[in-house]
Amino acid sequence: MPRCPVCNADVDLEKTPTVPFCSARCRMIDLGRWLDESYAVPEPQKPAEDEDE
Repeated sequence: MPRCPVCNADVDLEKTPTVPFCSARCRMIDLGRWLDESYAVPEPQKPAEDEDE
């Protein structure tokens, strides 16, 4: 059974309307983390430029 990414509780995929979260509260906590920039999508790494050239 999948687990909630916020509180690690079991999530019933057939009965829970807030999948992948176990509740609306956990969904809002996750949203708050994105808005506070606790989470971020990393930028692709640029190739290192050779200073010798």
